[in-house]
Amino acid sequence: MLQVGNIIANKDKYVEGLKKRNLNNAAELLEEVISLDDERKQNQHTLDSNLAEANSLAKQIGGLMKEGKREEAEEVKAKTAELKSLNKSLSDKQNEIEAKLQQALYNIPNIPNETVPTGNSDEDNVEIERHGEFPTLHEGAKAHWDLIKDHDIIDFDLGIKITGAGFPVYKGKGARLQRALVNFFLDEATKAGYGEVQPPIVVNEASGYATGQLPDKEGQMYHITNDDLYLIPTAEVPITNLYRNVIVDEKELPVKHVGFTPCFRREAGSWGAHVRGLNRLHQFDKVEIVQIQKPENSYEALKEMCNHVASLLEKLELPYRVLRLCGGDLGFTSALTFDFEVYSAAQEKWLEVSSVSNFETYQANRLKLRYKNDQKKSVLLHTLNGSAMALPRIIAAILENNQDEHGINIPQVLHAYTGFDRI
Repeated sequence: MLQVGNIIANKDKYVEGLKKRNLNNAAELLEEVISLDDERKQNQHTLDSNLAEANSLAKQIGGLMKEGKREEAEEVKAKTAELKSLNKSLSDKQNEIEAKLQQALYNIPNIPNETVPTGNSDEDNVEIERHGEFPTLHEGAKAHWDLIKDHDIIDFDLGIKITGAGFPVYKGKGARLQRALVNFFLDEATKAGYGEVQPPIVVNEASGYATGQLPDKEGQMYHITNDDLYLIPTAEVPITNLYRNVIVDEKELPVKHVGFTPCFRREAGSWGAHVRGLNRLHQFDKVEIVQIQKPENSYEALKEMCNHVASLLEKLELPYRVLRLCGGDLGFTSALTFDFEVYSAAQEKWLEVSSVSNFETYQANRLKLRYKNDQKKSVLLHTLNGSAMALPRIIAAILENNQDEHGINIPQVLHAYTGFDRI
């Protein structure tokens, strides 16, 4: 979340920044924070003054009793009791104000980086790079949802039987291809200096708030109500929360982690052809990379992460493009995001397979994630994450782009992982 001091110092700049998100009530949201902070300060000042007075009076009582001034001592006791009752009310009020202030801050998204373009939706995202040639498919080429049936490698009907729509069952070479991609992505991240972790796939409410999934994405997350736990929508949540309430030793920076997890998203309201087959699922596997950086290094790290994702797609021989997300499509917590899309030849459409984002201090402020600089001052760090990569649409593109009349070729780089070169 945003820092109150920065909101006060940069209100006009922040209002302009939030206009990129088409947040029409930005000024009112920021004013609410400033007003609540003023109220908090005033109430705290009154409370501190009253506590000081109560402490001073309490010290007088013993002296008055020793001097035999019982009546005066009783008057001071009465005044102290009165102040104690008033301070209890002021303390309760302070807690209430701070809770309102916290909620007001939760309702304000991150300020977009100055390079974020204006726009209303994904149609306004800006393509900045394109790599690779579109494959030429044979006559009668099929979309992946038909190919998986022909080769019996992924079964949606079994998933519906066991769980429901959006939970496919991977079988035979389909399961082995899935496992091969996971291992390939993990190995490539390890080579790039990321330390592998295997985090829990359920998190508590505090973790959800710390990385910004709550309250923003509450409707998209699976909630285990009896235990008040959430199935993770991305490994970003548990991996980043490893550093909640942590002061990182400067010598440990930058922090670089990679983790493989299943991910769960309700995807409320999803419908139509764009969600057919593997295009959108409720459960899917993903390898996630996370970095924690000093503020001055985070945008160089963002570039490095984008280059890493690009290298994976090039090794898989998939044509791809890179988009800079506009303000209207930017995630709630992100300052700048680049999306990677692969071209799915049989569907003749681009499929998003990775998002790489810099959150600057937005998550770190919620996490209380800091380091101490040379002056021993606590400084909020920058957090970044990226999909490296999400599997379903990668598999869809591999199947469609590499098909011929007799089967499907597996990218060369995966042969050592799959143990086969064709399906």
